[in-house]
Amino acid sequence: MSVVQVRETGQIKEIKKSIASVEGLSGYMNGQLLDIADHTKALVMGFDSQSVSVLFLDRGEDVKVGDPVYNKAEELTIPVGDGFTGRVVNAMAVPVDGKGPIVGDIQHYPIFRDAPGVLERVPLCDVFETGNLIIDAAIPVGKGQRQLIVGDKMLGKTSLCVDAIINQKEKDIVCVYCCIGRSRAALEKVVTTLKENAAMGHTIIVSATADSAPGEQYLAPYTACTLGEYFMRNGKDVFVVFDDLTRHAWAYRQISLLLERSPGRDAYPGDIFYLHSQLMERAGKFSPEFKGGSMTFFPVVDAIAGDITGYIPSNLVSMTDGQIYLNAALFSSGFKPAVDLKLSVSRIGNKIQSPAMRELSAMLRLEYIQYLDLLMVTRFKTGISQEVVQRLERGDVMSRLFIQDKARPRPLEEELLFLYALRRKILDVVSTPKIEFFKNNILRFARDQYPAMVDALIRQRKLMPEITKNLDECLVAFFKE
Repeated sequence: MSVVQVRETGQIKEIKKSIASVEGLSGYMNGQLLDIADHTKALVMGFDSQSVSVLFLDRGEDVKVGDPVYNKAEELTIPVGDGFTGRVVNAMAVPVDGKGPIVGDIQHYPIFRDAPGVLERVPLCDVFETGNLIIDAAIPVGKGQRQLIVGDKMLGKTSLCVDAIINQKEKDIVCVYCCIGRSRAALEKVVTTLKENAAMGHTIIVSATADSAPGEQYLAPYTACTLGEYFMRNGKDVFVVFDDLTRHAWAYRQISLLLERSPGRDAYPGDIFYLHSQLMERAGKFSPEFKGGSMTFFPVVDAIAGDITGYIPSNLVSMTDGQIYLNAALFSSGFKPAVDLKLSVSRIGNKIQSPAMRELSAMLRLEYIQYLDLLMVTRFKTGISQEVVQRLERGDVMSRLFIQDKARPRPLEEELLFLYALRRKILDVVSTPKIEFFKNNILRFARDQYPAMVDALIRQRKLMPEITKNLDECLVAFFKE
């Protein structure tokens, strides 16, 4: 039995790079999918009484004026499923890693969908562990939170996000890394780092590099979000990195100018705020009635010369639940990750931290900021008091504990060992080489000599009397050896 396919047909009358003007169509709506000459996909971006403007979803090199355009009344959907973990896909969720097609049960989700409503959500109550001590202790992030990563170029914003992905190994958290407008070499470096640290198994890479079409760069964050929503709606925790939304805004500005939309501030179209806020609203933690999954966002955005009041950064600051600001001066001084605690904030607060972490880090942020101010005041002074000297030495110890190599996230038990030693002021009286030796070896020593204590820290996450007693014994034994 033959199948009859009914579709409306139009014709291209004009092409402007990645934008085409089509005549002859009548039944369409924004966000609808069209076929151009059966070899190129296009997306409806706007229309008037005479024509419809469409965006090519690839480079559209074979498209020419006069080509037929077919409207099958389809919305734009992408395939989703468990088989996408460990794979690299493009903005249409098509594999580009040379490993063949995605296998397993495949469903199709619409790429543009409304954010879940208030009744589907619950307050954030679980901590998202990034593996970076300075973040987990002083700027805690909750599962379902939107935490902006902002700073100048080449300050380690991507490394911070990749470390967080590596830290989710064996935690049943699905990670999605979305590359938007960055170089292919930068993406390959991220993939190589994840493979070397056995983190690709729980990660999906969405690739829309700088050599991709503007349409792909525009769609990429929505694709990443939709892939994550599949797992979230099946009760899993999801972590999504958008690297970065500055380049996404550039791509959308280019598209909008070709569509002859009125430019606004910095030549961006007026709906750029809506574009990003609509995306950010899709994060959250959901109630047990909706399977209780969560989706955490780390959007990345570039600042220029340390200025976070630019149009795109300030937009994203206003629509996220906090920001982690990376400072160029700290980076140049060797303080990495170069997180500036004065300008970084998490609006969720420490309520989502484990009891042990909350107790040990209660005054850490304030104490460290006071140290930075004191260091600035006393830099060119002599004859300072002994009390000030002690406070400066303690601040230096905190700085050394916060410094962390990239691709080396720290497990919770190691962070708690660091903070407990800091609270007991054991590190205040040891030399710098011994602090570095402590950082590199204390966890191994504790696992070998006090395995029950380490297991109790991981399981209970509370400073019970027996645990604190064992912690004291562990630290004394370590420095004796």
